[in-house]
Amino acid sequence: MFDSREFAFNNITLTQSGRFVRIKPVVRLGVHVSIAGKIYEAIDRAKQLGCNTIQIFSRSPREWRNTRLNTEDIKEFRQRREKAKIYPLFIHVPYLTNLASPFKKLYQASIKYYIEYLKEAEILGAEYLVSHMGSHKKSGERVGIKRFSQALNIIFQKTKGLKVILLLENTSGSGSWLGYKFQHQQKIINNIQEQKRIGICFDTCHGFSAGYDIATKDGLDKTLDEMDKLIGLKWLKLIHLNDSKDKLGSLRDRHEHIGKGKIGIGGFRNIVNYPKFRDLPFILETPKTTESDDKRNLAIIRQLIKKEVC
Repeated sequence: MFDSREFAFNNITLTQSGRFVRIKPVVRLGVHVSIAGKIYEAIDRAKQLGCNTIQIFSRSPREWRNTRLNTEDIKEFRQRREKAKIYPLFIHVPYLTNLASPFKKLYQASIKYYIEYLKEAEILGAEYLVSHMGSHKKSGERVGIKRFSQALNIIFQKTKGLKVILLLENTSGSGSWLGYKFQHQQKIINNIQEQKRIGICFDTCHGFSAGYDIATKDGLDKTLDEMDKLIGLKWLKLIHLNDSKDKLGSLRDRHEHIGKGKIGIGGFRNIVNYPKFRDLPFILETPKTTESDDKRNLAIIRQLIKKEVC
């Protein structure tokens, strides 16, 4: 006999009256959280902010590290995360690596460390590892894309059996960085042997600065149509929510607080309620000049998300 409890499957809920209704999926919203102190303290910080997904660095983003994470710290991290129901977990690759580098020493070191990052992400229980696409250092985009693709094939070959998916993050187009247009991700994915282990991350600030006019509904439609045509939306796994200090097509990577930049409140209202983003997690990487910045930016996004039943 049916009791007073409700149950849900694929966002379909059967109420006590016996009526099936479709409910809006839970929005997965979080920020990039500091791992200062012990890595598991990131979970406590995320809980305080009301996050149900997070992104972290598993090590300092600006220095090489030869030490391993403490086994007890890993265990505590996983236990606290499970209790907090934070899902999915994204780990961002540190900035020093460059899989598109034409310089042999850095290229080989980057491959070595990516293998470590994937293994470390797996041990921490992360679902995704987020990566920029490297800089070709004036060797040319074609060469850089080839180097990056070859490196990933080596890395995946040496990490067979891992479940962590590597996400290619778009860039603003500054300097010699790859990833400012969807053709770059398209070419890399096409060159990967184990395509099930790869996906993409779209950063709103980077996309806007690269010339994709996502501040308007029409521009957002055109951007996603192009992404779908060149790559396929099935590869899109994460949205980085960042406003841009600079104008459309500036090629400058300068994040701004939500609504304070050139994308604006109207732009983010469209983005967070966009039907093609419905089941995707959102991670904020907005500036952290005060302790209240993350709380304020999260509150703005929560206010923009429509609450009605689907």
